[in-house]
Amino acid sequence: MGITPDTMRLIMAVCLLGMALLSVFYLRKRALTYLEYLGWGLLIILVPLLGPFLVIYLRPGRFAQQAK
Repeated sequence: MGITPDTMRLIMAVCLLGMALLSVFYLRKRALTYLEYLGWGLLIILVPLLGPFLVIYLRPGRFAQQAK
């Protein structure tokens, strides 16, 4: 029993959604302005394969706990 193209597409879509969710949860812990959240969020959505990795790697803003 081999993997069909439909199964491969489903796995890829689930992985892309998972990466996007991970980066969104990461952004929640950062102290950013509304426009910064919007900009980084658009990067996550518009660049689906590279965007989530860039958001986590570049570490925008400071930790929310330090910003208080």
